[in-house]
Amino acid sequence: MTESIVHDTDSAAGIIRLGNAFCDAQALLTAARLDLFTVLAEHGPAGLERVRELLGLHGRGLGDFLQLLVALGLLEHTDGRYRNAPNAAQYLVGEQQPSVAGFLRGLGSNLYPVWGGLTETLRTGAPRSTGERFEDMLNDPVALLHYARMMDGLIQVVGPLLLKAVEFHQAQIVLDVGGCRGNLLAQLLTAHPHLHGIVFDLPQMRPLFESYTAEHGVADRASFHAGDFFADPLPAADVIVLGHVLHNWRPQAREHLVRAAFQALRPGGTLLVHDRMLDDNLSNVDNLLASLMMALVTDEGAEYPIAELREFAGAAGFDSVRHQQLDDNETLVICQKPA
Repeated sequence: MTESIVHDTDSAAGIIRLGNAFCDAQALLTAARLDLFTVLAEHGPAGLERVRELLGLHGRGLGDFLQLLVALGLLEHTDGRYRNAPNAAQYLVGEQQPSVAGFLRGLGSNLYPVWGGLTETLRTGAPRSTGERFEDMLNDPVALLHYARMMDGLIQVVGPLLLKAVEFHQAQIVLDVGGCRGNLLAQLLTAHPHLHGIVFDLPQMRPLFESYTAEHGVADRASFHAGDFFADPLPAADVIVLGHVLHNWRPQAREHLVRAAFQALRPGGTLLVHDRMLDDNLSNVDNLLASLMMALVTDEGAEYPIAELREFAGAAGFDSVRHQQLDDNETLVICQKPA
């Protein structure tokens, strides 16, 4: 597993820069929330006053804000006008793949604020975001859509990597457990027209799922199965995906879900698990941050080592378990059920 790039902490100035890194993050998250990059893509290069008008801003601090984005490599400034840098044009415009703008907006509104409570979480063990608040979100259509778009931002990056890593030609039915509104499922069904797909998730997700799959032209091969995966059996499938699901729970619950997947798989079926798993040396900074994030937003979740999943899969009955990196942070574990 590739180690993350870490900050320079060999000098006082470097340590201060690390402590100040939240300012860089907030600048990016604010630009995403204002939809600055999409606006520039739609209207073309614009001067300071034009940007102010397009975004409906007061103007104070805007020049410094835009120049900071230039310094961060996200904007370019020539002839008095601002335009998207190539990386921003590729990854920060609109909602469709490969844009991560939706994820950043969710990060800014839902996740960034909870980091201010890290001290209290370490002292008490309690998350900053409780189960009751998650239930409130489930019953708020606007908040639920924001959450779904944030999940889309992650899956739009992981989905193409998963498609390259896994062979789906022998499967007929693929089940995405906790698949939200069906972003990954739509990618799989679009790439493999022979597949039928199922999302298993809480009933509040159904309207978002139906709208999303219809919009992406796969509704005739996609179905939604409402349920609670700790209380209800999973539908039968040839391939089951557990993506960014196991890290929400304690080890005993993770083992339960692996066993439930084994029971639902047809003979010879495949379980695909992808998460930001921890390496043996605990050296990946990004994944350690992701694990702390789970402590902040769940009652019992954490990222987990690959070895733990291998143990659970073997105990459940899988006869072949292998893993590979999808990227520097995301690990895919492939578990094969005997035929």
